[in-house]
Amino acid sequence: MRRKAYWQLTLSQLRIFVRNRQVVFWSLMFPVFFMVMLGSFIGGGGGISLGGLVLDEDQSAVSQQLVKKLQTSEVIEFTSFTGTKGSSREQALEQLKQGDTQLVLVIPRGYGERVGQAKVEAETEVEASQVAQVLYYYDETNRLTYETGRLFVSQVVDEFSKSQLDYKPVVTVQEKGVLSLQLEYIDFLVPGIVAMMIMSNNLNGVAGQIASWRERGILRRMQGTTLKASTFIAAQITARLSLNGLQAVIVLLVGFFVFGTQVNGSWWLLMTFVVLGTLSFMSIGFIIAGLAKTPESAGPIAGFISFPLLFVGGIFFPIKDMPEFLQPIIHTLPIAQLTTALRQVMNVGADLTLLWPQLLYLGLWTVGAFWIASVTFKWE
Repeated sequence: MRRKAYWQLTLSQLRIFVRNRQVVFWSLMFPVFFMVMLGSFIGGGGGISLGGLVLDEDQSAVSQQLVKKLQTSEVIEFTSFTGTKGSSREQALEQLKQGDTQLVLVIPRGYGERVGQAKVEAETEVEASQVAQVLYYYDETNRLTYETGRLFVSQVVDEFSKSQLDYKPVVTVQEKGVLSLQLEYIDFLVPGIVAMMIMSNNLNGVAGQIASWRERGILRRMQGTTLKASTFIAAQITARLSLNGLQAVIVLLVGFFVFGTQVNGSWWLLMTFVVLGTLSFMSIGFIIAGLAKTPESAGPIAGFISFPLLFVGGIFFPIKDMPEFLQPIIHTLPIAQLTTALRQVMNVGADLTLLWPQLLYLGLWTVGAFWIASVTFKWE
């Protein structure tokens, strides 16, 4: 009997959703429209100037001359990079891999000594044993950046090299390719749109619907039957999980066919986070529904919570761009953990060994918020 009631309530909830065209539009078509609109205007990120990092490991007078020569250019904006002692090169290359810079130029230790040795050998007409080298690391996935940077760096180094002694080259460029994440804004945006849809549909949707059913006496009539609260809540969860899963797949397919975005990681892991996100925001929605006395008050309360999360939760802007004092607080929010997990799975192909903190955070939010919801839930 309980199982039959569960399936009937689940199907009823799905029918209510399908028959309400406004709900279908705002919960599904609006996120898709929003994604297409933003992706069409700024999805490619627009044109940006070429920039790079120069890492002077030698710290000699000769190497500093080359750094100054590079930084006077108007073609490439070179920034001097200093990292943790012993790992500066690894940190610079990590920025290149993550797409935070477009090329890295390394002046290795011993550069100044080799330049001096090459000068002596040239003056005494002795065959050069070894010329000094600078290392040019570039992004293998961006051919245009590679060609532009290679031509510029080679020209600057060649001019600097020949200026050292009688136009004889004493410095050469050694090229090294690095495979980076070539991501555009649309790759950042699509996971954020999925997270936004999950938050809006469940936090705002559950709060408004349950408050409306309570005011209309529907929950009171349900309470008068043999229906248990656990069966009612389970049916709500199943219906919304089905809808959110379908909506997420539709958004991802639109992103793939329209903009070429991909899911580089596991689809199962991606849908696991969709489920956890749904449960987390449903639980918060039930809390709001329990606290709100009328549907009119449920909407503003839900909006008061969800609206700020659109801007601080990493949906449209990276969390790392937020003020530093706010970032620890933001990272405790379920929307921040959800957007991070979805992006890591889609863009980087991360697995559970890297995403277990996000899984744990969302699990704790779900358990804690559902416990509060069970205390605050009211049939009348």
